[in-house]
Amino acid sequence: MAVTVEDVERVAYLARLKFSEEEKERFISQLNRILDYIAQLEELDTEEVPPTSHVLPLRNVFREDEVRPSMPREELMANAPAEHMGYFKVPRVIE
Repeated sequence: MAVTVEDVERVAYLARLKFSEEEKERFISQLNRILDYIAQLEELDTEEVPPTSHVLPLRNVFREDEVRPSMPREELMANAPAEHMGYFKVPRVIE
């Protein structure tokens, strides 16, 4: 399946992008090369290859969760520029 000018224009429209004719031709060439490469990859025999999520074997490197006392609220709130009912008071971001 080859990429056409219409395909590039459709994707550009969906992404709200505008391309010159030269850019469209360049994208057609690049996308077709990508699809050709994918077609080559599809020819590989992967029947004996187990599915993997990562190239290297991974193990959980996180420490165990353990309950520890946190800093006292008064000490934390001393750093707050503004406070309301024991919580940090910050400016509204959404109008």
